[in-house]
Amino acid sequence: MPDLLYPSNETALLVMDPYNDFLSEGGKLYDRIKDVAQTVGLFDNLREITKAARSVGIQVFIVPHHRSHEGDYGNWKHKNPTHVVSDRLKTFAAGTWGGEWHPEFGPHPGDVVIKEHWSQSGFANTDLNEQLRQHGIEKIILVGLRANTCLETTGRFGMELGYHVTLVKDATASFSMEEMHAAHEVNGPMFAHEILTTSEVISNFVTAA
Repeated sequence: MPDLLYPSNETALLVMDPYNDFLSEGGKLYDRIKDVAQTVGLFDNLREITKAARSVGIQVFIVPHHRSHEGDYGNWKHKNPTHVVSDRLKTFAAGTWGGEWHPEFGPHPGDVVIKEHWSQSGFANTDLNEQLRQHGIEKIILVGLRANTCLETTGRFGMELGYHVTLVKDATASFSMEEMHAAHEVNGPMFAHEILTTSEVISNFVTAA
């Protein structure tokens, strides 16, 4: 039972990639995640879990993908498929509406905004681990986009670094239900300590004395 508790002084809520391009109608990737998002109740669950976390004093970390700039990958030797698509679509482009925070799910006063990650891990080449350690965090709860890429990779990396990792299967989305199945039924059980629903997670939030 103790592992299911999330004390506010040692738990962080990681909100991955809360950009307009993902979460707002008209965003470059919105139509790709819309059906899955509606099926799982993504938007209502994000509202619920972020509100609940802040209300009990759980620290929220915004973990953003790199904002696209012209020429980002021009001389790269080993672009992965995500880099190729990002370069072609200019997703989350700096200085554009799509690269701005979603008005509800972007940073609020008191949140910690992590340096942008270039690929799929919120830890690689960022200050996420340093910030979590400095805040005394032992447990990380991952929500946002996208279930089988950034959340999965960040969660796996976090496990390797010694964090207790929770995936919230209805506070994320992906491009298909097959990808969601892979993230939560096939790959997630190999590294995540808990794979829960929003209501299950919130019911175990504990305000530290």
